[in-house]
Amino acid sequence: MTPSDSAPNPPATAVPPPASEPAATPPRPRGPVSLLVLATLALGYTLWAAQELLLPILLAAFFALVGNPILRLLGKLRLPRLLGALIVMVGGLAVAGALTLQLAEPAGEWVRQVPKELKQVGPKLRQMTKPFQDANRAAQNFARAAGGENTARPVQVVKTELDDPYRALTSTPKRLAQVLAVVLLTFFFMVFGESLQRNAIALLPSQQKKKLTIDILHSIEREISRYVLTISLINTGLGLALAGALYALGTPLQEALLWGTMAALLNFAPFVGPLIGVAVMLVMGLVAFDQLGPSLLPAGLYLGLHTIESQVVTPLVLGRRMRLSPLVLMLALMFFGWLWGIVGLLLAVPLLVCVKLVLARIDGLEGWARLLE
Repeated sequence: MTPSDSAPNPPATAVPPPASEPAATPPRPRGPVSLLVLATLALGYTLWAAQELLLPILLAAFFALVGNPILRLLGKLRLPRLLGALIVMVGGLAVAGALTLQLAEPAGEWVRQVPKELKQVGPKLRQMTKPFQDANRAAQNFARAAGGENTARPVQVVKTELDDPYRALTSTPKRLAQVLAVVLLTFFFMVFGESLQRNAIALLPSQQKKKLTIDILHSIEREISRYVLTISLINTGLGLALAGALYALGTPLQEALLWGTMAALLNFAPFVGPLIGVAVMLVMGLVAFDQLGPSLLPAGLYLGLHTIESQVVTPLVLGRRMRLSPLVLMLALMFFGWLWGIVGLLLAVPLLVCVKLVLARIDGLEGWARLLE
């Protein structure tokens, strides 16, 4: 026997088992693209088909967001929420009613005078564009003569449509019912919105999810309310500035307030609203003044005030947090305008801001929020 065979074997060192690694989370299954497209189309059709139900709710939520900062201020004064909501509603309706009474007469007068005023605008526009029209007509005649075509004016077929005298009678009660629904829903949102939100959060399973949801909803509601109220105040200031400028030019006070109110409302729809406002101010200037320079002054004033508001005041007040990409904003305006008309144009920006804030506060979706900037 060799010494190596008789020597005892060294004790085997215990090798610690490898640390158990956390199991990898399986990837979330993704549906096919065709199913996503069909779901998107179904959602779009539902939003369009249910607009008579959705638009009053969205408008009421919009107005409630405007009034929520005032409700918080009244709550600090120990006023009950029901009383505070009643004060806000009565004050808002009083301001809207007084403004409507002041603007009803000039608006009605303008509507009655539109055909005659447009007849006055026509000769002025033809006189200014006469050289271009003559050159265009000469080019068309030359092209027709060179091609051997007859230069006689083609026959035009004019179609007429009979107005339904009962359409106004059937649509007016429906519009009044929608306005009443918006008023009542706004009041209920301001009074019972917090309790409804609290009861909905109570349905969540864990305390952590409840706390996270409460923090997200409170921050989003606070920032959206501040944004909507700030934009409303900025647009009101723009309307008052335009009304003051027009009044300084000699426009009657009620008519100046009418154009200022129009500018304030149109400014809720970026890009589209100011373009419409500039066109209306151009027509108003051509009607009110005989010379070309003064007739362009109202449109120039409106464009200058809007430029100051959009490039200086709004970015300075709101900052970068509420900034939106112009391309995304234009696409949203086109989509909601096509979907819901004028109301969609007014609601496009608040809805887009709400989507951005929600995406910015959900883990994993911050990139989509940055995509909207």
